[in-house]
Amino acid sequence: MRYQFVDCRWELGKPGAGREPYRTGHIPGASFLDVDEDLSDVSVKGQGRHPLPSAERFAEAAGRAGIGDDAYVVAYGTGGAERLWWLLRHFGHDRCAVLDGGIGAWLGPLTPGDETIELATFVPRERSDDTIDGPELARRLDDLVVVDARVESRWRGEANPIDKVPGRIPDALNAPWNEPVPELPEGDLVAYCGSGVTATVILHRLWLRGRQASLYPGSWSQWEALDLPVERG
Repeated sequence: MRYQFVDCRWELGKPGAGREPYRTGHIPGASFLDVDEDLSDVSVKGQGRHPLPSAERFAEAAGRAGIGDDAYVVAYGTGGAERLWWLLRHFGHDRCAVLDGGIGAWLGPLTPGDETIELATFVPRERSDDTIDGPELARRLDDLVVVDARVESRWRGEANPIDKVPGRIPDALNAPWNEPVPELPEGDLVAYCGSGVTATVILHRLWLRGRQASLYPGSWSQWEALDLPVERG
């Protein structure tokens, strides 16, 4: 087994913004995967802003990043790292972790420029029990504990430049991705955010606590487009 660091730095609303800090300085030997280009498939319509990549598309990106069956992946970059962690597990690769504290926790030297990464073969084994779509979620609201990972103002439904229809899924609890996760009720958990990226931060923290939860990949960007019930206040 070998370690493969992967830089997943990302900035909401600024596609491609992570590549520049990677080239400025990254953990030696780290590959780079972009949330918009590699960890999503933005060509898919009707599935929100960051649709999940297909198994084939993800396998190609993972292999290009040096992720094969022998790799233990350590991802860093808030939001992007957890997205990669979740996708790896979704596609059957459980040997992965998120670097606590991100690149700021790295005590060694940093390398500028690009890396020459040896290609690997990633064999996807897609799970079917860790996601839920919008219509099914709408039917099962009474049966699930739904957690909204957006910041509180967006959860409350205040006007903002990101959500076309401000609001939240009815009865959704708020657990902002940039704050400690509060205690949540017992029951089957589902997490969402604006487009399915920062919700994986909550999923990772819950997993560290020993709790499993599903992802609503389309998140609010799909929910608002489906004209499903909205709650505010």
